[in-house]
Amino acid sequence: MIDLTDVILNDGKTADYEFQIALPVLSYRFGDFRIIDSSAGVLQIENQGEQKISLTGEIELTVEFPCARCLESVSHRLIVRPELELDLKEKNDYIDGYYLDVDQVIHDEALLVWPERVLCRSDCRGLCVKCGQNLNLGSCSCADAPSDPRMAKILDIFSNYKEV
Repeated sequence: MIDLTDVILNDGKTADYEFQIALPVLSYRFGDFRIIDSSAGVLQIENQGEQKISLTGEIELTVEFPCARCLESVSHRLIVRPELELDLKEKNDYIDGYYLDVDQVIHDEALLVWPERVLCRSDCRGLCVKCGQNLNLGSCSCADAPSDPRMAKILDIFSNYKEV
């Protein structure tokens, strides 16, 4: 929490704040993602008058993601740059009295820079769809056998045009 009393009570006032987040994870409906490391964040908050404030800043987070192909843990860096305008006359999730919940701001803004997918390496081979073997660690016997012998010829055609 950041005390914004001085900024809120003085129209036109601008203040810079350095902060550390206390979030251990980023929790969304698609899972919990552990924050491994974070830099000191900076925020600039400006009272724009008429009970409105603007907030801009930056923080760097290192978050643990599962690889999109093999599900192994991968560290990925997110740079979160919040840019918000808040009307203090309206209820919001970020300000309680004169205090800014910076963890909630960063939590919500991190979703805007969320990667589509994260890979452990660019040539990740993923998991066998039959037995679940991590193909980066070794092959399995079911990887070579087609599930339906009638599909063997079609699979041969597709394997010639396979993308990695």
